[in-house]
Amino acid sequence: MSEEQADAADAADADESAAESESDAEGLQHGDFVKLAYTLRTTDDDRVIDTTDEEIAEEAGFDDEEERDFSPRTVIIGEGHVFEAVDDSLIGGEVGDSDSVVIPPEEGFGEHDPEEVRTVSADKIPEDDRYPGANVQIDREQGHVETIIGGRARVNFNHPLAGEELEYDYEIVDVVEDRAEQAEGILGTYLQQVPNLWIETDEEEEEVTVEPDEDDEEAEPETELQTVEKETLYIESDMQMTMNQQWMMQKTQIAQEITQKLDLDRVIVQEILDGGGMGGMGGMMGGMGGMGGGDVEDALDDADVDLDDVDIDADELAESLDE
Repeated sequence: MSEEQADAADAADADESAAESESDAEGLQHGDFVKLAYTLRTTDDDRVIDTTDEEIAEEAGFDDEEERDFSPRTVIIGEGHVFEAVDDSLIGGEVGDSDSVVIPPEEGFGEHDPEEVRTVSADKIPEDDRYPGANVQIDREQGHVETIIGGRARVNFNHPLAGEELEYDYEIVDVVEDRAEQAEGILGTYLQQVPNLWIETDEEEEEVTVEPDEDDEEAEPETELQTVEKETLYIESDMQMTMNQQWMMQKTQIAQEITQKLDLDRVIVQEILDGGGMGGMGGMMGGMGGMGGGDVEDALDDADVDLDDVDIDADELAESLDE
């Protein structure tokens, strides 16, 4: 056997063993959708950062002015939805497993950088935010005010959790197989609240290229209308979703991620507009506005009225309208 043949045989054996090991792999794997119940806290002072446990949230004094969803979160293993160390812990797991994973600063929100704490003019900060602890945006950078003395402010542009070691406690609640739930999980990583959504298979007429007869060398490809099926994710967009910054900036990327991960053909977003308006007065004004000068003249012509014979007193007309 030649050296090239030996290398080819070794490569084939490696591919076969990799395929066997992948098929023999047990438990959860990269790309699986799972529901996690979790709590994220700092190890230094045991401060709760995020949780799906309502009791823990209440004890931590979470602001409950806005309704918060405490149901387990759907994540995709290996897709950056959780910290890398948590992804590694999930591989091979199964429903009911739990773990506590420590996240060092460099794998979390980075080390604290002293150079990111800078002194700026207080004029760059809105008056209502000129106090220690206020979150501010200056020159498109997010930061929080540490001190304000005179006309100068000291602003920390590090992430609020920079330099913090974190602890991620989780339990695998379920494996998500339903694609609509999987779509909810993807949207949930970008939006605070997931809108109504569903998946339908639509039939549509579409121009399809038909290859010419192979025996006819001069024949050119043609197109014909065929009925094709398109698996579509429908999303009902509400005001909260429309105004969401991440959605506005990344909706194309989000739609691509959904279609690729869920093997869908397209995403259709339906905007829901509530009724309303000016009521009766609006209807009256709309009706009057719909009749332009040309419409009035046409109506008078139909009634055999000569405009030159019509005597209209402007003061009388104004007085009648006031009454």
